[in-house]
Amino acid sequence: MAIHFSAIINPAAEIDSTATIGPYCVIDGPVRIGPRTIVGPFVQILGHTEIGCDCQIHSGAVVGDVPQDRTFSGEISYCRIGDGTILREHVTVHRGTAPESATVVGQRCLVMAGAHVGHNCQVHDEAILVNGALLGGYVEVGRQAMVSGNVGVHQFVRIGELAMIGGLTMVTQDVPPYFMLDNRGLCVGINRIGLRRAGLTRAECEEAKAAYRVLCRMPGSLSQAIEKLSATVCESTGRTILKFLSATSKRGIHLLSPKNLPWQCDVEVNSASRLAALATAVVPEQ
Repeated sequence: MAIHFSAIINPAAEIDSTATIGPYCVIDGPVRIGPRTIVGPFVQILGHTEIGCDCQIHSGAVVGDVPQDRTFSGEISYCRIGDGTILREHVTVHRGTAPESATVVGQRCLVMAGAHVGHNCQVHDEAILVNGALLGGYVEVGRQAMVSGNVGVHQFVRIGELAMIGGLTMVTQDVPPYFMLDNRGLCVGINRIGLRRAGLTRAECEEAKAAYRVLCRMPGSLSQAIEKLSATVCESTGRTILKFLSATSKRGIHLLSPKNLPWQCDVEVNSASRLAALATAVVPEQ
């Protein structure tokens, strides 16, 4: 075990003999750090936090600190980081709020510099949070989803697997699996490149595309769209979308697209006009 002499480590911590702890780190509480994990300088790991094997935690990150929630009153809660995950400079990951609850970042995730994972978030395997991405409390990010730079995600929002959120977007409702939001917060299609890189078949990609057309381009309510999809899906992508839409949602489903806005996307209009149009836009029934 390579532990720098300047690191401050609580005797209750359990650190694998193959882990590396850099200069001026603070490890306070019953922290557990797995094999071959590298903790860089000036990192703080606090409370009942578990770090898996082969992780990298870069300079200035804070993992397992108390949640930014006024209802928290010191109960035991957890923070868990999966195997092979990378937390870059100055990332913050807070532990759960309710007693015995947990904030979980899965395996092989990449959380880039300055990103924040709020209390009770669930970030699934191989998800990517780009620099400055902010997840409010209880947000769920699906497997291999991409949340781009400086995106703000409202508490309780769900982002489906392999979804792609464009930079600077404000996400206030659930984003279905495989869908792509641009920086205006509009559903503009499916994440074709991400699906291809993930090894999905042409048929699976086409079914995701067909689901996008039904949900975002055809008139009717969400319940009507779900009924229509239920009668046609035959691939795993379609079943995943249906399962996501049928699950309980606290924020509603984000289906606003260029086709159901009262302006044409190829026409330049000023910001005031866009805001006025948004205020009167007809959003599909939730």
